[in-house]
Amino acid sequence: IEDYVKQFGIWGPIALVIFIVLQMFLIVFPSWLPIIVGVLAYGFWWGILINLIGVGIASTIGYFIGGKLKSLFFSKKKLEKMDFWITNYGFGTVILFRISPFFSNDGISFIAGIFHMNYKRFMLATYCGMIPLSIAVAYFSQDLDRLEKGMYWIGGIGAVLYAAYIYIDHKKRKKKN
Repeated sequence: IEDYVKQFGIWGPIALVIFIVLQMFLIVFPSWLPIIVGVLAYGFWWGILINLIGVGIASTIGYFIGGKLKSLFFSKKKLEKMDFWITNYGFGTVILFRISPFFSNDGISFIAGIFHMNYKRFMLATYCGMIPLSIAVAYFSQDLDRLEKGMYWIGGIGAVLYAAYIYIDHKKRKKKN
């Protein structure tokens, strides 16, 4: 993989970013795979940085496409019902989808745009999830067995933390009412 990517020379990182953007439309393609390619080709930190740049661009494109498509998928009434969830749990949902290797990173960009999640909060949540995932995948990618186990741990811990967050928030809201 390293030799293949490096054959592009200085265009290699740009090719990897373009690949990450195109991967957004290939929902069945795992979004963590470009992290491994970047790390193998450019080293731990450069691979992570290239990936984060690509994810930022892809997420932005997905977000704004979602904003344009909202009327095709949801009625105004449905959008209003979802507003509570996006307002209260959107940030955590984006982090969970970004940090978990089992959820669609790409779909969450479209959904955040459809439901008009604040763009700055969306991008902050994107990086809050992608930075730890990128570091973990880069670390675990040295060994396939370790990578598989690491992915399960990352996804599991992310899901448990998110469930705890929703539970605690629900209890706080109940107390207020």
